[in-house]
Amino acid sequence: MPETSNPLPDAVDPAGEPHELPDLRPQARLVASLAVGVTDDQLDGPTPCPDYAVRHLLGHLVGLAAAFTDAARKDLGARTDTDPSSRLPDIDADWRDELPRRLAELAEVWRDSAAWTGQTRAGGVDLPGEVAGVVAVDELVVHGWDLARATGQEYAPDAASLGVAHAMLSATDADGPAARSSLFGPPVPVPPEAPLLDRVIALSGRDPRWRP
Repeated sequence: MPETSNPLPDAVDPAGEPHELPDLRPQARLVASLAVGVTDDQLDGPTPCPDYAVRHLLGHLVGLAAAFTDAARKDLGARTDTDPSSRLPDIDADWRDELPRRLAELAEVWRDSAAWTGQTRAGGVDLPGEVAGVVAVDELVVHGWDLARATGQEYAPDAASLGVAHAMLSATDADGPAARSSLFGPPVPVPPEAPLLDRVIALSGRDPRWRP
C-alpha cells in the first residue's frame, strides 16, 4: 500500500486539522446486504478479480474487515501483518453471520476520530491512520462492485464513499506506475463523461463493462 500524494483531500485541511471524516457505515451496510443476496450456487462463480471465485471474494471481505478493524484500534498483530495476496482467502461455514458482524464492527471503530490519527498497519504495510481509513473505504466500494457484478445485483454505493475512493485512486494514479503496481492493475480507459462509479472502477484496473 504505497503512500499517495493526497489520499484524503477533503478530510484534512492544510494545517492538518480534521474535518468531517468519512462514515463507513452506509457502505458497510450495502456490502452486507449484497452478501445476503448471494446464493449458494453462486459461490464458485467468477468475479472481476481474476484469481477469485465469489467464495474467495467473500472470504477476502471477511479478512479485510477484521484487519482494518484492528488497524483502526492500533491492535497490530497477525491480522494486520499479513499480506492478503499471500494466500487465497475462503469462507467458513458461518460466513453469513460472520461477514455482516465484521462489517458492522469495522464501520463502528472508524467512527472514532482517534482511528484516523497516528500510525498503524494493514496488509503488512505501515501507514498513517488516515490513509488506512481511506483504503478501507476504497476496499468496500470496489469489492462491493465486484460482488454485485459477480452475482447479478444492482449496485449504488454511498456517494460520499464513492468520492473518497475516487480521490484515493486518482491520487495513486497520479503517483505513477510504481505506486499502482502493488495495489491495482493498469487503469481501463473510459470516457471522461462516464459515471463516477465507472471511473472509480476503471481506475482500480477493472473494466466497468465486465459481466460473468
